Amino acid sequence: MAQCVCAKSAPAAPTQGPVRIARETKGRGGKAVTVVRGLAMDAAALESLAKQLKAACGSGGTVKDGAVEVQGDHGEKIAALLRAKGLVVKQSG
Repeated sequence: MAQCVCAKSAPAAPTQGPVRIARETKGRGGKAVTVVRGLAMDAAALESLAKQLKAACGSGGTVKDGAVEVQGDHGEKIAALLRAKGLVVKQSG
């Protein structure tokens, strides 16, 4: 007798929420840094995306605590790049 498999299906994967882009200067000697948070990616994918964003902005940066930091004020440029990848972007700061 066939049993229903609906109840045994795997839970839905978490969906990508909005990506938040902020400009920060606190604790950085007054220099601006654009911080991208809320990316639901593994470490390798996050490093790859950071590399793409840094190259597009022509500046340095890093990945810290699951957030991408790009040196300088590049909020609009990064937002456009992430929207082109199909992500929902919210800017703050």
